[in-house]
Amino acid sequence: LHLVALNFPLSGDMRADFQCFRQAQLAGLTSTYRAFLSSHLQDLATVVRKTDRQHLPIVNLQGETLFNNWESIFDGNGGQFNIHVPIYSFDGRNVMTDSSWPQKVIWHGSTANGIRLVSNYCEAWHTADMGAMGQASPLNTGKLLDQKVYSCNNLFIVLCVENSFVS
Repeated sequence: LHLVALNFPLSGDMRADFQCFRQAQLAGLTSTYRAFLSSHLQDLATVVRKTDRQHLPIVNLQGETLFNNWESIFDGNGGQFNIHVPIYSFDGRNVMTDSSWPQKVIWHGSTANGIRLVSNYCEAWHTADMGAMGQASPLNTGKLLDQKVYSCNNLFIVLCVENSFVS
C-alpha cells in the first residue's frame, strides 16, 4: 500500500479525502486513496481495509518500504520509520527536501495508537482558526504519529494512503 503526500501543504481546514482522491487520479493511480487523518467518522488506524492491514507493506511512491504493514504504524511507538526512505508527493517530490513544504510536519489528529483526538483535530479538519488545535508530527523525529499540538492555521504536509490493495 502506498503512502503519498498531497502536492502542497494544507491548513486545518481541508477536504483531504477529496484531495487524495483527485491527486491520485491526476497522477494516474487507479487505487482508492484516503487521507492519513483521524476524522469525525473514523479513527486513523481503521482507514485501511481490515483484510489489508497485516500482510501488505506500506511503501513510498517508488516502492521503498516505510513500514512492514499498516498495523505496525500503530504499535504505540509513534509510527517510527526510517527517515532515509523518502516520502514523495503525488507529483514525485520528496517532502523532506522540497521547499514547497517549508515545515516538515504532518497533520494526523490521532493518538500514537491511531485513535482520533477530538480536541486536537481542527474541528474535524474544518477550521484553520489560529485558536483551534490539531495533532501533528514533525517528520525529523522519524515518527508519523509524534504527539505535538499545533495551531490549525499552520500549513503542514497531508499524507494519503492507498486504503485497499488491487492487484
